[in-house]
Amino acid sequence: MATPPDSLLLTPLNDLHIALGARMVPFAGYSMPVQYPAGLMAEHHHTRSQAGLFDVSHMGQLRLVGPDAAAAFERLIPVDVIDLPVGKQRYGLLLNEDGGIIDDLMFFKRQDDIFVIVNGACKVGDIAHIQSKIGTRCQVIPMPERALLALQGPQAVNALSRLAPGVEKLVFMTGGNFTVQAGAQAVEVFLTRSGYTGEDGFEISVHASQAETLAKALLAQPEVKPIGLGARNSLRLEAGLPLYGNDIDNSTTPVEAALGWAMQKVRRTEGARAGGFPGATKILAQLAPGAALPRKRVGLLALDRVPVREHTELQDLSGQRIGEVTSGLLGPTIDKPVAMGYVPPAFAALGTRINAIVRGKPVPMEVVAMPFVPTRYYRG
Repeated sequence: MATPPDSLLLTPLNDLHIALGARMVPFAGYSMPVQYPAGLMAEHHHTRSQAGLFDVSHMGQLRLVGPDAAAAFERLIPVDVIDLPVGKQRYGLLLNEDGGIIDDLMFFKRQDDIFVIVNGACKVGDIAHIQSKIGTRCQVIPMPERALLALQGPQAVNALSRLAPGVEKLVFMTGGNFTVQAGAQAVEVFLTRSGYTGEDGFEISVHASQAETLAKALLAQPEVKPIGLGARNSLRLEAGLPLYGNDIDNSTTPVEAALGWAMQKVRRTEGARAGGFPGATKILAQLAPGAALPRKRVGLLALDRVPVREHTELQDLSGQRIGEVTSGLLGPTIDKPVAMGYVPPAFAALGTRINAIVRGKPVPMEVVAMPFVPTRYYRG
C-alpha cells in the first residue's frame, strides 16, 4: 500500500486511486484524489452528463440507537427528527450555544436507529460533541469500519440499477439496504438517493473490506468514471450548496447562511416543538418577520470573465468594504464566474450590483438566485 505524505490517513480506495493515476492531496487529514488524468473540467462535465464516482470515505458515519434517540438528537439540531418517517433522510445542522454551525450533516431514520453522516474534517469533534450531549439518552456508535462512495449524475441510476435492481424505485432523500452484484461477489450496502452535486445520484455506505470491490464494479459500467475533490467542489458550488469551513462555520447561524429552509415549522416559533435547540433564542429571533440580520449568504455572478476566489473582498459601488467571497470559481457548466459570499441585507436583493476586488481592480458582480445550475434530483 502506498505511503501517504506526512502520515495522512488512507481511505480503503487509496491503492485504486493511485492505480487510476490520481493526483493525491492532503484533505481533512486524509490522502485524497483531487483529480484524475482527464482533469477537473472533464470530470465535472462527465458528472453533469453521465455518472461520476467519488470516494467520500473520509466523512464520518455513526448510528444513534435507542427509543429516545430521535428526541435526544432533536435537542442538538433545529430540525424535525421525531416526525421524520422511517426510510427517509433529512439535512441537519449541529449548533453551538450561540447558534453557530458546528457542522452540517445528513441523517436517515431507519427502523432500529438513526444513521448520521458528518463532514470528514469535523467528525472527531462532532462525534465527541454528540456523545457528550446525548450519550446518556441513546447509544452513539461511530462506524469507522464503513467506507462511503457517491455515484452522481443523470446516468447514475442506470449504472447502479444493473448491479442492484430496485434502486431505481427510490426517490430523492430515501434509501435502504441493497445487495450490489459486483462480479461474483454480493456486496451488502446501505444507500440513499442523494448527494452533494445537484445531480441525481446515490451515496453508498459499504464495509471497508468490500469498498474496492464495489468501486471496481461501478467503474466497469460504461457511464461511470472516477471523479476527484476538484470537480466535487465545482459541482457543489454550481448547485449553490455551502461547504463547511468556507461558506458556513461556527460563527454563522442557519438564517445568515440562507439555510432557514432546513428548519421545519414544528421547530419554529409557535410550532409544537419550538426551540429547545442550542442558540434557539437568537435563531428564532432572526427568523421573525422584519428581523435585522448582520449579513446574509448570497449567490454572485461576475459580469466580466474574471474568476473570483474565496477571501476576495466585496465592496459597494462607492468603494466601501461590505463583505467577502467564501467560495468562487469559473463555473464549468455555465462557463461564467460564480461565487458565494456574505453581504449586509441591504445588498442581498436579487439584481444588486457590487464589486469584487481582484488584484486591486474591481470586478462587477450581480446578486443572483441559487442554484447557478438547476438541480436534477429525482422526486418521482
